[in-house]
Amino acid sequence: MSTAANHTTRASHSSSVPAVEETSYLRCPEGRIGYDVAGAGSLVVLVPGLGDLRAGYRFLAPALRAAGYRVACTDLRGHGDSDTTFASYGDEETAGDVIALIGELGGPAVVVGNSMGAGSAVLAAAQRPGLVCGLVLIGPFVRNGKTSARQRLLLRVAMAPPWAAISWKSYLPKLYAGRRPADFGEYRDEVIASLRRPGHAEAFSATTRTSHDLAEARLADVTAPALVVMGEQDPDFPDPRAEADWIARALGAQVVMVPEAGHYPQSQRPDITTGAALRFLESVTGRA
Repeated sequence: MSTAANHTTRASHSSSVPAVEETSYLRCPEGRIGYDVAGAGSLVVLVPGLGDLRAGYRFLAPALRAAGYRVACTDLRGHGDSDTTFASYGDEETAGDVIALIGELGGPAVVVGNSMGAGSAVLAAAQRPGLVCGLVLIGPFVRNGKTSARQRLLLRVAMAPPWAAISWKSYLPKLYAGRRPADFGEYRDEVIASLRRPGHAEAFSATTRTSHDLAEARLADVTAPALVVMGEQDPDFPDPRAEADWIARALGAQVVMVPEAGHYPQSQRPDITTGAALRFLESVTGRA
């Protein structure tokens, strides 16, 4: 697990996406995790998924802050402003980083996780129920999909470091099935530019090998209230509604299905996703 201590500095690279001016760092034994934090009130930690940046919450985070929450947005290991010096990547490692970050900032916190960030959120809640008081799982991967050995091999080849950036750039539009944010092209360019930084393609490729078996095994241990937000057109699931319902049954969670959205409803339909998140936060924190 990570050990917590932070250091604040100016963001080292320019961004076309509006962001908090300062990047802070959670110091871990093998490197640093980049994050930003602003606002006042109950803590909410936003965790992105594979190949994404914390700016993936560029619409949700400001709305939560404006509603009176202290919001921390973190990058995954080897993504964005985080270091690429870690020996391992995946759900368990990210869960440890999230737990350390909440401890550093002062919990408890509601954890919002998108894609594989949701698996990490589940593990954090199961491991440290006193620190995680609620979960918002967006397009969540909390179990492995049914894929053949051949499909897994093809994925490894497609996401190998030499051409990971090209492959991810080509695949991203499919994940944004339905309505795309107005700045999609600009944001995709930023994601790919980050992936082309030294060491990031290798970290990304390693993260694609993540198994969600441990997250699935710990679903029954989660006691925090949960909300599942799923895009109706999410291409990562054969039947998005069925997957959302399965997770909801396992966690006793609410479900919000988002029309005209794929894997990133927080940026594709921020109107619906933000409203659902705020209603859930109010029910958990008692803040109107």
